[in-house]
Order: sequence, then structure tokens, then C-alpha cells
Amino acid sequence: MIGFGAAPESTSCSRAGCREAAGWRLDWRNPRIHTEDRVKTWLACDEHLGFLRDFLLTRDFPLRVSPLVASETEHA
Repeated sequence: MIGFGAAPESTSCSRAGCREAAGWRLDWRNPRIHTEDRVKTWLACDEHLGFLRDFLLTRDFPLRVSPLVASETEHA
């Protein structure tokens, strides 16, 4: 997970047990406990993008999915 606009500490998928390289970022927040400026980020490989996206959407969390770009992975 990445927090507060920081570069990823790791570029592997955030799905438990997955060690695949991530190609996607999911920026989300829990509106019941987080203000609008508090956004968390999960990373996803192609295989787990749908699972992680659906997990967040079923909880009605605001979500933005975008490709993980090379400049974000250079810091890892």
C-alpha cells in the first residue's frame, strides 16, 4: 500500500500472497473514517485487478483505477 502521494515502497501486487509485479494502482478511501484528502493506494497485477476493485466497490468506497506508470516504480 502507498499512502499520501508517496512513491511505492514495493511494486508487487497488494493481493495477499501475490508477488507478481503490479501494473495498476487503485486509489481509494473509506468515507466513513477518512476525510477527502486521505487517500490510500493499493497496487494490482492484471490477474487481481478485478478482485481488488470489486472488493472496494462493494463497500461503496470512492475509487480511481489507473495504470501504474514507470515514474512511480523508479523509486522502489
